[in-house]
Amino acid sequence: MNPKNLHPLKADDIPPNPLTYLRISVLAVSALIAIFIYAWSFKAVEFSFGSLIDGADKMLNFLRGMFPPDLTILKRVFDETLLTIQLALVGTTLCVIVAFPLSFLAAKNTAPAWTYYIVRFFFNAVRAIDTLVFALIFVAWVGLGPFPGMLAMAVHSIGMLGKLFSEAIENIDTGQVEALESVGASRMEIIRWAVIPQVSSYFISYFLYRFEINIRAAVVLGLVGAGGIGQYLKTNMDYYAYEKVSVIIFTILVLVMTIDAFSNWLRRRLL
Repeated sequence: MNPKNLHPLKADDIPPNPLTYLRISVLAVSALIAIFIYAWSFKAVEFSFGSLIDGADKMLNFLRGMFPPDLTILKRVFDETLLTIQLALVGTTLCVIVAFPLSFLAAKNTAPAWTYYIVRFFFNAVRAIDTLVFALIFVAWVGLGPFPGMLAMAVHSIGMLGKLFSEAIENIDTGQVEALESVGASRMEIIRWAVIPQVSSYFISYFLYRFEINIRAAVVLGLVGAGGIGQYLKTNMDYYAYEKVSVIIFTILVLVMTIDAFSNWLRRRLL
């Protein structure tokens, strides 16, 4: 064949690929479905820019009422803030006492299969129920006050920390475990000398992280009568004492930012 008779292949000469049309069709249908779901959801939540604009005067009145702040309540605010910290500290500590040993029964490399599935199911079950739901349950059980709030935080945190602890155990370096197994070490000796040293810093880090979360949770739990700064905030909101609300909100902001900064610094030092 004479090369001169050959012509370069043009884009128009390439037959269309059916897969390309299929992908475009799937993307178009997916986009339409997504638009429909979002439109349906926005309608269900009654999202309205008009309501935001119409309520601007009420928000301005609320902000005006917050000034000047009532500094005479600082002593009470300090006491309630201290109670909030104590709630989070005790709740997180109790949860670690339970989650720490159970996490070894929920890790594939330290527990038999039957305990793994049972304990993992328990962690998933208590983690699936929100702290506020637990708070309502415990308030109905033991009455109002900080005790049901602490119990709610502790129970919910068991599921969260148990999951994190067990995953940390499953990701350890197996070399140390195999070395102890080769010399006939028992399961408890392996956990004591090969597993715990590798995960201890992560456990402390997870404890601090959960303590941060529980500080915020303790504030919210106060809204359902579980004590602390959150309950004091709700009381003043109900009485429209906005000049006191401003002090409480500022205190909550300072508390959360301080705890977060300290916890982040300590975690970086540990890791």
